[in-house]
Amino acid sequence: MVAKRVAEHLALRHVSAGDFMREMAAERGMSILELSRVAEGDDAIDAEIDARTMRLAATGDSFVIDARMAWFFISDAVKVFLDVSTEVAAARIYASMRDTERENIDLAATIAALRERTESEAGRYRRFYGVDYLDTDHYQIVIDTSQLAVDEVVGELLARLAAVTAESGHGPAAL
Repeated sequence: MVAKRVAEHLALRHVSAGDFMREMAAERGMSILELSRVAEGDDAIDAEIDARTMRLAATGDSFVIDARMAWFFISDAVKVFLDVSTEVAAARIYASMRDTERENIDLAATIAALRERTESEAGRYRRFYGVDYLDTDHYQIVIDTSQLAVDEVVGELLARLAAVTAESGHGPAAL
């Protein structure tokens, strides 16, 4: 939601690796958590997402992407990490009631699924790339969104993005 709103404000294209994962899960008749489990043993899933990210970066176009590993593949982007507590993230996910997240039958199940998915992704990225995407040292902008409304996050991000891009001349933002 934040990346999409930032892209709209900046009149840029918005790209979401999460949307791509949800599409892949739906095509396979799985939930996103089930796809994450499959991806632990099938490198092709992450490779497909990574290749898509690299193709976008190669265009030279400006865009806003929300993706766990975009910071790794798009070197000249402003790298943004939106932090949030597991409980708040789970409440937000549960409230969205996405069809591809069938395991989210209640808040407790959503918290458990989110923890499992985060561990799965973090483990795969350490194994594939030797990096911890949760290490905030990789990012130029870090915002804890746990106590902020979407409008507050967007406002804070736009202000900090303007400062970073004016200072560095970076291109697209990787959220």
